[in-house]
Amino acid sequence: MCLAVPAKIESIDGQKATVSLAGMRSDVVTSLTPEAKVGDYVLVHAGYAITVLSEQEARETFTILREMVQGSE
Repeated sequence: MCLAVPAKIESIDGQKATVSLAGMRSDVVTSLTPEAKVGDYVLVHAGYAITVLSEQEARETFTILREMVQGSE
């Protein structure tokens, strides 16, 4: 199963951004989300920011993912 996870953009340099997810930082490609800016939440899959999310959408997604992990234990 493939999942896309929400992450917050910390910085942008051209078509790459550094995002934060659960205290970890990662670099992602933003060519699919040119409207994304620092402070936005994006949905990340396979190293690409695939869509911009509202903060509420990001929180709801985190909650769903947490429930999935807890349900599988």
